[in-house]
Amino acid sequence: MRSIMLVMKKKPSLPDLTDLTRGELEVIIVTLWDRLVALETKVDKNSSNSSKPPSSDGLVKKTRSLREASGKQAGGQLGHKGTTLKRVEQPTETLFHRLPMQCDQCHHLLPLNQARVSERRQVFDVPERAFAVVEHCSVELVCQCGQVHVSAFPEGVTEVAQYGPNVRALGVHLTQGQMLPFARAAELIHDIYGLSVSPGTLLAWVGEARGALQDTAQQIADGLRAAPLLSADESGLRVAGKLHWLHVAANETLTWYGVHAKRGMDAIEAHGILPKRIGVLVHDCWAPYWRLEDSIHALCNAHLLRELLYVQEITGQAWPQSMMTLLLNANKLCEAARQKQITFSAGDVAAFRTLYDAIVNEGEQLNPMAVKPACLRGPVKQSVAFNLLKRFRLYADAVLLFIADHAVPFTNNIGERAVRMPKVKQKISGCFRTVLGAENFCVIRSCLDTLRKQGHGMLDVLRRAFNGDPIRLAA
Repeated sequence: MRSIMLVMKKKPSLPDLTDLTRGELEVIIVTLWDRLVALETKVDKNSSNSSKPPSSDGLVKKTRSLREASGKQAGGQLGHKGTTLKRVEQPTETLFHRLPMQCDQCHHLLPLNQARVSERRQVFDVPERAFAVVEHCSVELVCQCGQVHVSAFPEGVTEVAQYGPNVRALGVHLTQGQMLPFARAAELIHDIYGLSVSPGTLLAWVGEARGALQDTAQQIADGLRAAPLLSADESGLRVAGKLHWLHVAANETLTWYGVHAKRGMDAIEAHGILPKRIGVLVHDCWAPYWRLEDSIHALCNAHLLRELLYVQEITGQAWPQSMMTLLLNANKLCEAARQKQITFSAGDVAAFRTLYDAIVNEGEQLNPMAVKPACLRGPVKQSVAFNLLKRFRLYADAVLLFIADHAVPFTNNIGERAVRMPKVKQKISGCFRTVLGAENFCVIRSCLDTLRKQGHGMLDVLRRAFNGDPIRLAA
């Protein structure tokens, strides 16, 4: 058995196999075969046929997409109403360009007092450098009785020299909204306005913004607990040099972020949004979500389409394409029904389920369960196709819920889209140096993304927060 263990540990040189029994050789062959399949599977996967991110594809990018070609030419379509820069009624400044004093042809003096505007052209631009300094002065007055009266400074004016709410909002917007590193944000503020701000000052402003927006973030969490539908997702996040997890809960109008050292139920229970929540939960079939028994589960079909594409590539079988066609056509019919504000009857839903079950049955016949050889211990490794079909069989209701309930989206795109910007922040700025910094980002970003969805500009959200008048959430 020592020879078998040598093979299992991937030694660079093969051991002597001449003295091994038939059973021992079978163990080696099965083990090596499983390893070969696993390696080929890993190499063949990319962002178009699995959940791997596009950044893992390397320099040779594959452009294959699950979207079907529309047949239209690239660019604006016939009848599309374009938009362009338009003149304003009240320009900031008006310049009248001088005429010559005399005629170019007869050389007589021109009656300049009779000149009229021939054409107007407007140039939109930003000032090169500008910042305002407002000085506040308290006034002292002595009454005839000797009592001294001194006027009070406005609330918030506490230092001999300090930054105002607009520049503080801009600094937080650049670092938490536009994802710039602190040093580059400070450099940009200086280049545009000529105002010197240190990265440490920007960091302090982030903490102030978190305090000003904390109540709003709590309202977002409360709103999502009561929401009839939300999407959930999670992704790795580097914090203080260690792997943490970014958790997202979102719907069309609300976005909430949280960071935790754990990925599973510990984090879900600590954040307190998903547990005991009654409603539809859209997710990517990650195992801990299924432990939320009070929720109605809906699966992201975009993940399933990519996995179907991969199984089709490695097996050459027809059933994955049939399932992709069924899901995509069902989604098109659901979108058309949603626009017409109609719903499918129970018979229509049953017809989709019948086609679905027939495709799963076809796949199961071609990909039966692997039988464990008598020479091996433990469970036998099943094929990728078998595991995918097992998921289609077990979670059929969650896969097809978008057909029965048109309020349920076809994909988990809302949750995945919310994850992208924090990942961009990490790619641009590197990891968060402290857990507090990551928590500040989550609170601020929750408010910025939510209020952006509700029609507010992110810079205006921060201005209002620093002025002590945060924007209220839409009811």
